[in-house]
Amino acid sequence: MITAPAVRLGPRSALVLGLASLAGLMMFLWPLLTKVEPQSMQHGPDAPFIFMAILPILIVIVLAELSEGGMDSKALAMLGVLSAVNAALRPLGAGTAGIETVFFMLVLAGRVFGAGFGFVLGCTSLFASALLTAGVGPWLPFQMLCSAWIGMGAGLLPRRITGKAEIAMLVVYGVVVAYVFGFLMNLWFWPFITDAEVPYHDGHISYVPGAPLLENLHRFGVFTLLTSTAGWDTGRAITNTVAIVVLGPAVLATLRRASRKASFGTIPSFTDTVVPEIRRP
Repeated sequence: MITAPAVRLGPRSALVLGLASLAGLMMFLWPLLTKVEPQSMQHGPDAPFIFMAILPILIVIVLAELSEGGMDSKALAMLGVLSAVNAALRPLGAGTAGIETVFFMLVLAGRVFGAGFGFVLGCTSLFASALLTAGVGPWLPFQMLCSAWIGMGAGLLPRRITGKAEIAMLVVYGVVVAYVFGFLMNLWFWPFITDAEVPYHDGHISYVPGAPLLENLHRFGVFTLLTSTAGWDTGRAITNTVAIVVLGPAVLATLRRASRKASFGTIPSFTDTVVPEIRRP
């Protein structure tokens, strides 16, 4: 069942969304493109400014959608409900051993309500859950952006795949984004760790300022593989898989039913009502 997206992406809003994503990608990659001296404070000094920069971007996206008629009051209400649901789900796992219960709902909602809705939902969900779990810190803007991309990507998946094939596609997507999320969240702080090493690997795996890009990427690949991929990221992938297989069909049906009742994108029309003439005897 194909449903209309809750947030329709017009040319202007798609451009803003693309620019926001490009700027966000540079937030992760800029240490690899310049010389950065490692320090223990990591992103502490600049993270508040990054956080303040992300929020206006989100506001611009919402305003662009509103100005193009892409987000109405019904979509805003749905956004609030799903953000609250995701905020309540996250403490159930709290990231222990990679158990993250927030992402499967984000994938399913992005699938049903579209890429624009998924992008905003990813940001609001992580922000709300951070307030609920006291998880506000320099990592939060990066988590918000990664989650926004997860929701947006789910909305960009092929729309005509249905049934068991759709569940299989969402499972594969959930596994992929579980590892991508871990990869990016390691990248945001890795350049600022000094003398990173693990007992079961010979040699340092820290960022080297001024080293060739491929050399630093190799070091980072070893770092994330040994410290995250086999543990936290795999746990997140398993959680997404189980949740989508077990709960996916029912949640998709519920969200699509809500989407049909809300009639997103439907423009109301008013016609003159003809009052029949009353004849007197």
